[in-house]
Amino acid sequence: MSGIVLSASVRQNLLSLQSTADLLATTQSRLSTGKSVNSALDNPTNFFTAQSLDNRASDINNLLDGIANGVQVLQAANTGITSLQKLIDSAKSIANQALQTTVGYSTKSNVSTTISGATAADLRGTTSYASNTALSSVLYSGAAGGTTAATGTTTLGATQGTFSNAVAVNAADGTTAVTGTMTLIGTTAATKIGTAPADGDTLTVNGKTITFRAGSAPLAAAVPSGSGVSGNLVTDGNGNTTVYLGTAGTPAATVNDVLTAIDLASGVQTSTITNGAATIGAASAATPSSMAAGIVTLKSSAGADVSVTGKADLLKAFGLTTATGGGNATATATRTTSSGSLGALITDGSTLNVDGHVITFKNAPVPGSTNAPAIPTGFGKSGNVITDGNGNSTVYLQAGTVADVLNAIDLASGVQTATIAANGAATLAAASGQIASSINASGQLKLSTGINADLSITGTGNALNALGLAGNTGTASAFSAARTSGIGGISGKTLTFTSFNGGTAVDVTFGDGTNGTVKTLDQLNSKLQANNLSATIDANGLLTISTTNDYASSTIGSSTAGGAIGGTLTSSLTFSTASTPVQDVVAQTSRANLVNQYNNILQQIDSTAQDSSFNGVNLLNGDQLKLVFDETAKSSLSITGVTYNSKGLGLAALTSGVDFIDNAATNKVLTNLNAASSTLRSEASALGSNLTIVQVRQDFNKNLINVLQTGSSNLTLADTNVEAANSQALSTRQSIAVSALSLANQSQQSVLQLLR
Repeated sequence: MSGIVLSASVRQNLLSLQSTADLLATTQSRLSTGKSVNSALDNPTNFFTAQSLDNRASDINNLLDGIANGVQVLQAANTGITSLQKLIDSAKSIANQALQTTVGYSTKSNVSTTISGATAADLRGTTSYASNTALSSVLYSGAAGGTTAATGTTTLGATQGTFSNAVAVNAADGTTAVTGTMTLIGTTAATKIGTAPADGDTLTVNGKTITFRAGSAPLAAAVPSGSGVSGNLVTDGNGNTTVYLGTAGTPAATVNDVLTAIDLASGVQTSTITNGAATIGAASAATPSSMAAGIVTLKSSAGADVSVTGKADLLKAFGLTTATGGGNATATATRTTSSGSLGALITDGSTLNVDGHVITFKNAPVPGSTNAPAIPTGFGKSGNVITDGNGNSTVYLQAGTVADVLNAIDLASGVQTATIAANGAATLAAASGQIASSINASGQLKLSTGINADLSITGTGNALNALGLAGNTGTASAFSAARTSGIGGISGKTLTFTSFNGGTAVDVTFGDGTNGTVKTLDQLNSKLQANNLSATIDANGLLTISTTNDYASSTIGSSTAGGAIGGTLTSSLTFSTASTPVQDVVAQTSRANLVNQYNNILQQIDSTAQDSSFNGVNLLNGDQLKLVFDETAKSSLSITGVTYNSKGLGLAALTSGVDFIDNAATNKVLTNLNAASSTLRSEASALGSNLTIVQVRQDFNKNLINVLQTGSSNLTLADTNVEAANSQALSTRQSIAVSALSLANQSQQSVLQLLR
């Protein structure tokens, strides 16, 4: 090919075509890629600058995912705080409910003194009263001769009475002695009593009813509410009993069952009923009735004689009478007195009314003793006395003594007070300045009138007479004695109260109500209010200073609460020893339920704080969140988490009987809840601020990426309009060059034509 020679015009046209083709290729490349700089050869400066901008945009874009996750972590924490705030509000609602619940104490700690003549309008008083002593007629014991003086230990009950009659024989031959195991009915005469009771027959024992019924005794689940079944007997716990006879083919009730029913009515035996089942046992020191060798030994209790009334034929079958026929007959067992008992015995059901309070005498073992019912809720036991703490009492005759009667009278007159413990024990104490009633060596009751009111005693039954309170002739219907009185007053006297549960210590000077002195009850309460104390006065001038509901669980003057009272009103007028608060079982149960609800919310707070995480990061459980905002890691934000479970918020589980126990304890819980709520709001604000920062930086990075990418594009992107025009121009140039090359070759073609 080296021998081929091209003309200058041809060669020039070829070079022009090559240049045009190169330019056209470049233009087409720019149109296809959209860039004017596709490699460092196109424009080194722009190419590497654009590449640097793209790399930075890519690095920042890679950070956006982490920033987005950080936003969600903050959102999760904020959601958790919102839920925690709602739970805190629920806990506040429970605490406020505790504040609105009845105070948890039936009696708050208090001290008291009686200011004679004092009223709510004038506390100074004008007349003072002192207790007086009144004597009864002489009481004698049951010793022979009837002249031995009774003592405080002389019992109200006596030796059990016994009734024994002729031998009872069965229905077979009229001679075989009845045994305790013989049935009341049956088809075999040799094994049953002489005269069988019919369905519906009754016996009356000391006003209680024993009813005979055909058929079998019901199961425990089927007996009436309050009654209990034991073998063939169903008893109501008050001495009324149903005896189930069985059937002629299958007899059930026995002689022993009837004797047990009689003993239940007379008080010789008692029943304790649980879930429809009755447990029967002998009263303390009592001997039950029995049947031996055909002779029934009928026993009275120590507290009352026994009287059994029923059809003569039925009583004869038990050997309790010799009378016959369908009419009624009566068998009795009379107690016998002794040197240890009163000569005149008080009858069951008698009462004394002392200053408006009732003392009832009852033939039964005292509750809480062996084979006796439990002490009723709200009542207390002292000796053989059950008291309601308000002056009303029941004296139990079977083991009661003269001393028990004196205590009951003192409780009614206010000479003694009863403090009832949770276990039902009553602790008696003489009221301030009072002397308990007693019995002197002559056998006379020395009754203290007390200072609350003149002593007034009336009665029912034979109680007044048996206790020597019915006068020398035994016909008086009342016993009365007046208090001693004297002129007094506490004007000018000052009392001091130390700080009680953080309250303001206060001095109280009684006067005419001017110059800071106190005259009225309202003025006294205004003084005491700042020290968490309040005062009341009753119609008898009994001034009582108590704790407020806020501190109902505290004891006045205790080492922990304070509030000691100093100063003396008069030499004989002092405040009683501060009583301890008495819990109200119902109210405390209600408050204990609120404690349980509160503790359940704390558990929800713990679980909510534990669950407030995103992608493994929990800012409410102490985790730390670090966010990087630029490709060099020089711009970053570290967010330190908090521990916002219940303990982290300063909230502790409550304890029943300690927390919510009174308003002060409840207010402490509310204070902690308010502090926790403030803590949550503060943290929510901090999280909101951080979230704003992160979101602003997230938007900034997105915009910066756009700026970088735009800058990169500006350096490398081609102007498609220019390149399109270039492409069109180059195509035209290429066509022209091809035509020029054709013209340049025409001379050679002419020579070729000559050769042809």
